[in-house]
Amino acid sequence: MPPDARIDEARAWLAKAAQDLRAGDVDLATDPPLSEDAAFHAQQAAEKSLKALLALHDHRVRKTHDLVGLGAECVAIEPSLEPLLARVGELTEYAWRFRYPGVPEGLSPEEAREALDIAREVFGRIQAGILEE
Repeated sequence: MPPDARIDEARAWLAKAAQDLRAGDVDLATDPPLSEDAAFHAQQAAEKSLKALLALHDHRVRKTHDLVGLGAECVAIEPSLEPLLARVGELTEYAWRFRYPGVPEGLSPEEAREALDIAREVFGRIQAGILEE
């Protein structure tokens, strides 16, 4: 894929990630907060940010929610991300954990905010790198 097309694809992934971050913030601003939904959007924002980095470097973007695996692929490209991406794996389960009935425990607004903070940091680091391209 030509470099300009890769940059465009990466920016498209980041645009979707930004929407997820916004949706997570909206979820936490409601009364009562929609913490589980905010955590889902945090996972999605992190996932789409990682996929942006992969797309930029012409790596195949797989259909997966596994942030550990995606993070490992991204660290192979950009080793400086390793400390941050070591924390992102904990968000993986938010892709499915609260999406269906029968989950006994919920998630506090504080836990959801922490998840969004991690996702926002991943987004920011990857966005900064793409804008430098």
